[in-house]
Amino acid sequence: MEYFNIFTHILLIMCLGWYLITNLQWYNYKLERVIFKHHKWYWHINYFIVPIVMYYLLEPLFFALFFYLLYLTAFILWNKTLDKPLVLTSRVKRFLGILLFITFAINLLCLFAPSCQGVTIFIPLMLAYVSSHILEKIFFISFKHKAKQKLKLIPNLKIIAITASFGKTSIKNYMYQVLSKKYKTYKTPRSVNTLAGIVLDVNNYLPSDTQIYIAEAGARLKGDIEEITMFLEPQYPVIGSVGEQHIEYFKTLDNIIHTKMEILKTPRIIKGFVHETVPILKYDTIEKFPKNLNITMSNLDGIWFDLEINGVQEHFHAPVLGSFNAINLSAVILVALELGMSINEIKIALDKIQPVEHRLQLIKAGGKIIIDDSFNGNLEGMLEAVNISATYEGRKVIITPGLVESTLEANTKLAQAINEVFDVVIITGSLNLKVLSQNIDEKKIIVLKDKSKMEETLARETKVGDLILFANDAPNFI
Repeated sequence: MEYFNIFTHILLIMCLGWYLITNLQWYNYKLERVIFKHHKWYWHINYFIVPIVMYYLLEPLFFALFFYLLYLTAFILWNKTLDKPLVLTSRVKRFLGILLFITFAINLLCLFAPSCQGVTIFIPLMLAYVSSHILEKIFFISFKHKAKQKLKLIPNLKIIAITASFGKTSIKNYMYQVLSKKYKTYKTPRSVNTLAGIVLDVNNYLPSDTQIYIAEAGARLKGDIEEITMFLEPQYPVIGSVGEQHIEYFKTLDNIIHTKMEILKTPRIIKGFVHETVPILKYDTIEKFPKNLNITMSNLDGIWFDLEINGVQEHFHAPVLGSFNAINLSAVILVALELGMSINEIKIALDKIQPVEHRLQLIKAGGKIIIDDSFNGNLEGMLEAVNISATYEGRKVIITPGLVESTLEANTKLAQAINEVFDVVIITGSLNLKVLSQNIDEKKIIVLKDKSKMEETLARETKVGDLILFANDAPNFI
């Protein structure tokens, strides 16, 4: 019986550790964000606090019954329903390995000192977390140095670093498509925008014959972008549109602006490109954009716009959705010109540009028109998606959780716009359910609490000829 209790204890600790590292991975390995910024606190209660309390309250036999019949079953089901499950990276494997070793060692010691049983829940978790944190810091210093040396060894490498409150991934992808028509170009994958992610990307994937490296820089705290900037030392920093995205972390718009401007501290700057929303003084090395931008048309076939280049009004077309993308593309055009591409080369590249996946991506399937804007989480972008949908003459359906990491006012404005355009509104999650419900006709609303039933709901609620907009697909831990 004693060995069975030890096995149960070890399994309990590993479940708690699995829950902890899953949440840390979601929140960029920031423990304070897991504790204070988590969107579903009841998960902490159900899967972390309750089993610990029951462990101390119940006799071993009764705890085992609770653990195997209730908790473990619920925990496994919870993991299976996650749309963003734990990714078993090297860091995660190291943490779980350390936790298993410490837990096993403590249980072995407790065989000879039964009085230690009262502290064996927290000690393994704390020791594993601290040990793992220190180990990762040591590894990261080594990985960062190795990546820095690799960047220095690539001859004549030009580095473009992009930051913005929203649109930086789109700018990066559009810039890659244009510049790769003429140069050997590489970009950071997906939405990799942290120092750790960039270091990993440089070490493992950056080709040694790259001519232009494009990276995006994201931030949750003051100093995050400066850290990335001092590592990359980009010759061509770009600051896109700046707004109140992530306002809960920065508190004020001024803090956001100053954090984004950290990218201009790069010691190797040749030319920086800054969106007009950023209040910066005139410098010879800084160019504001867009200049005299005129969007002539925006619909489901793309955008047409005019832009002043060297005093001449040039005409451009791109088969991507969203008038705001004209702003993103204006940054691309200016950088491409700076790097030696001609106006005609740029126009040809833009005319064949592909939309960024999950960002106003137009898909036709089963007689339905789908606009996949699931990776767009800012007010301006979501309002543009609503406006584009309004040009469609048929029935319109939207699936959204609303805006995440934004204000009540922004969600109210979004909800009112949605109410004017859409016939059916499927609200996912409970984060913004109250504000959305207050500003949208209740007859239009369908609440989808379980995202695993999305396909079933769409099959039931939509029909051939419908336009379906996926707007900001937040993971279910939000």
